[in-house]
Amino acid sequence: MSPLEHQALSDKARVLVADDEASIRFVLREALEEAGHEVVDVDSGEAAWKALAEGRFEIAFLDIRMPGPSGLELLDRIRATAGDVAVVVITAQNTLENAVEAMKRGALDYLVKPFQMAEVLACVQKALRTRSLEREVRSLRREAGARGAGGGGDRLVGRSTSVLEVFKTIGRVAPRDVAVLITGESGTGKELVARAIHQASPRAGGAFVAVNAAAIPRDLLESELFGHEKGSFTGAIEARQGRFREASGGTLFLDEIGDMPLELQAKLLRVLQSGEVTSVGGKRAEKVDVRIVAATHRDLDAMVREGRFREDLLYRLRVVPIAIPPLRERPDDIPVLAEHFVARYAAELGTEARFVSERTLEYLATHDWPGNVRELENAIKRALVLTAHEVLAPEDFAFLQGAPAPEAAGGSLEELVRDEVRDQLAADEDDLHRKLLERVERPLLEAVLAHTGGNQLRAAAVLGINRNTLRKKISELGITMPTRP
Repeated sequence: MSPLEHQALSDKARVLVADDEASIRFVLREALEEAGHEVVDVDSGEAAWKALAEGRFEIAFLDIRMPGPSGLELLDRIRATAGDVAVVVITAQNTLENAVEAMKRGALDYLVKPFQMAEVLACVQKALRTRSLEREVRSLRREAGARGAGGGGDRLVGRSTSVLEVFKTIGRVAPRDVAVLITGESGTGKELVARAIHQASPRAGGAFVAVNAAAIPRDLLESELFGHEKGSFTGAIEARQGRFREASGGTLFLDEIGDMPLELQAKLLRVLQSGEVTSVGGKRAEKVDVRIVAATHRDLDAMVREGRFREDLLYRLRVVPIAIPPLRERPDDIPVLAEHFVARYAAELGTEARFVSERTLEYLATHDWPGNVRELENAIKRALVLTAHEVLAPEDFAFLQGAPAPEAAGGSLEELVRDEVRDQLAADEDDLHRKLLERVERPLLEAVLAHTGGNQLRAAAVLGINRNTLRKKISELGITMPTRP
């Protein structure tokens, strides 16, 4: 460690803690003072602003929601007055909007309750090391209306640490007009990240144009990107401006960039270097103002070593890299994603409100999700369409390839019944006794009748009920009798 780094790490900070929860203030004060820092704690935004006006602080931990000005409003005030205090926004609501807003307004970091004290102390050390560089952009144009990133129902959702880091990176990079390379397996949400960057950027009023390099034939991709002149090739019956010109003033999203042919990579590199586009068959270059966000599921470094991707183009595209981990590596996101898709598609598909049981969420977490978020989304849609009851059970997802049998997701029969009752009560179900008996009786009678080969006398004896009672149940439940051997 250099002397300068040692000095920065050994410094003590004056810290402001603003939160209306007394327990949060107490825990933060105890941890920070134990580490040797001086702490002032307040319970409202007004008291926080007064403390900031009266004294110097190296770092402030501001709750996003508290009486008086919110943490974000205080952050704006600090930046507007050229204050150099580093701000960490703390919140119990981990959402894309909160994370993006905090980071793009200039927050040092964004912590979600309950957080670890190690995270808090790391933020203080980070503020001490980088204090001279903490003059962030003061204010940015906010998203129109209440749109989420990507607009409509397509939005980034998650609460895992890795997704939170993606949220924060989006907030940092969105205001800067630099190229971004998004990597991750198919179905992880790379286009949603690209759209979120666009929506949080000063280019949000411009077009977001997406081109999938893997979905367009090689001989048409050049025309698709750069346009063509009338008569420049067979079938070019009229001129076309191309996606670069369409995206001028906005963002061009180049999806599956790893599938772009080498010869076209060279032309793309020239456009990125010069900022000029020449149509196929054209003779005059035209200036375009486009921000590039690219994405791929391929290992571009390996492709460079194999001579299948240009190294100089990779450097141009990967100014800021964002890696999205697969869903199997962030199981904490499965419950919130499942509930998000259930709420979204129940409305879009016109089904009644649906609920996901805790047992079902545990079952979904056992699946490997090779198709990532896209596979989970489609699984939820399928279950909503095919399921008649209000609570989605593990059995409604038995079609998932590679997942264990639904029974494996639960515990004893008594535990499963208790879980089911709790789920039904959460869904405000009534007439529970009848509904649960019906769900239990049918598989019970069908299994016993299958075991006895349809012999009702033996089945009644196994069940311990009268044969006439068994016949009545078979009729009431519409059970199809198994064929006798």
